[in-house]
Amino acid sequence: MASRLKKSAIAMGAAVALIGGYEGLRLNSYQDVIGVWTACYGETRGIRPGMKFTKAECDAQFAKGLVEFETGMRACLKRPDAIPIKPYIAFLSLSYNIGLGAFCKSSVARYANAGDLRAACNRIPAFNKAGGRVVRGLVSRRGDEQKYCLSGL
Repeated sequence: MASRLKKSAIAMGAAVALIGGYEGLRLNSYQDVIGVWTACYGETRGIRPGMKFTKAECDAQFAKGLVEFETGMRACLKRPDAIPIKPYIAFLSLSYNIGLGAFCKSSVARYANAGDLRAACNRIPAFNKAGGRVVRGLVSRRGDEQKYCLSGL
């Protein structure tokens, strides 16, 4: 499956701006709101206490991570190339934040696979919890992702 992010600098730029803006850049490892060790642009894989990174390391890891998450997201969407770019990037943002397993089992993916992209976009705000609690930052992020998603239909 071809990566739309690798094929289009505009798509990659939009994904980096949207997702990177929400994740924020942290050069030192820290525990997120539910205690998961995190660094750079929301990276959790392999992160341990006391780790430090340069911006260049974080940027490279982020670009690689986006393509990895895109590959996983595409695998659970029936017709990923039929999805307009804004909903596609909104779905990638959700995938990056909640994880591929959760995205692939989500109502967002189910509606997208049924061809109802408006319903898929409108399900994004449901993913506003971390550790079972509603998180204000996620409420805001999901609202923005929903608007971005709908603006591309």
